Amino acid sequence: MEVNNQWLSWAVELQSLAQAGLTYGKDVYDRERYERIREIAAEIMACKTGLTMEKVRDLFCNESGYQTPKLDTRAAIFENDRILLVKENNGKWSLPGGWVDVNVSVKENAIKEVKEEAGLDVTADRIIAVQDLAKHNPSLHPYGICKIFVLCTALGGHFQPNIETVESGWFAEDCLPVLSEEKNTDEQIRMCFAAARSEHWETVFD
Repeated sequence: MEVNNQWLSWAVELQSLAQAGLTYGKDVYDRERYERIREIAAEIMACKTGLTMEKVRDLFCNESGYQTPKLDTRAAIFENDRILLVKENNGKWSLPGGWVDVNVSVKENAIKEVKEEAGLDVTADRIIAVQDLAKHNPSLHPYGICKIFVLCTALGGHFQPNIETVESGWFAEDCLPVLSEEKNTDEQIRMCFAAARSEHWETVFD
């Protein structure tokens, strides 16, 4: 992590320690201390991001139990050596995907997100990579995120506009559009091309 973002790492670690303490701590005085540590972490986040404390508490302090990263799936689908991307409401393009819902598996989520965002029925065939967003994508989040890239095969279907995406398209590796880099970078897209072309791809992971 870049030095100028070290504050984020500290705030996330403080929040994680406080959450664990609130989960497992029994002493009432220790729990008060953990509550204060969590509050300090939220104050750091609010000060550095410009978000309101209410918003920070909602994003940053709304869970209980041992804190773990959130999971995000991204589906790589190919046709004639071109990759499928969907255009978001902000005009940028990404692989179909999103948060893994609590009641589905990674495989099921990849299939579901493609149907919702690209209108296609697919099979989820292989894990391309499991990456820590903080190591690869230019984005700040008050929690850890693991991005799981899944190689998929299209079975049929067609795109329909929806609340998340306005268009879909197939792109060659050397003609990529403007990407939503929080979702997927140029390097990650090229990694997906390499995986699709390889007969013996080994999963990349951090």
